[in-house]
Amino acid sequence: MENNEKPPEKKKLALNVVSNKEHKGFGAGTIDLSQVACVIIDRGEAYLDVGAMHAKSKVERGIKFSPNKEDVPNGRPCWVVWVAVDRREDGSYYAGVTSCEMLVDEEARRGWKVLPDHVNRLDAALKRKIMLDNIGPEEKAALKKLLIEHNAEWWDRSTDALKEALNA
Repeated sequence: MENNEKPPEKKKLALNVVSNKEHKGFGAGTIDLSQVACVIIDRGEAYLDVGAMHAKSKVERGIKFSPNKEDVPNGRPCWVVWVAVDRREDGSYYAGVTSCEMLVDEEARRGWKVLPDHVNRLDAALKRKIMLDNIGPEEKAALKKLLIEHNAEWWDRSTDALKEALNA
């Protein structure tokens, strides 16, 4: 390579979707996760935690997770909430919001979650679905407060379905 040549650009990696369709080359069938935020709800407080995308949120670090709820008898409930943001002519809005339950026992360093449920609910958020059936009124209030404080204009443009789900 001569001094005035730029190094070739690296191809950007993205999460591949497995399907029965023929693969069309590098990056085909990928999902763009750049418009998804990760929210943790713990002890009545909702906060952004980008580490949740890779199961490395503040509450998940150092915890060995089991798919058996019985393994975590003293676990406290926590939730990962996937928030997908979309854009239309009048601006961005909270388009898909789904919550995933987990139990965490920090003292025992044990936890419970169902990974396929987390993946399926992430997918549902990307598909602009609202699935908040597994959180209670305190958690809904904390999530609503966070979404409004993060960007009130996005909240105002969000669907009635999201607003109703968080007012229930």
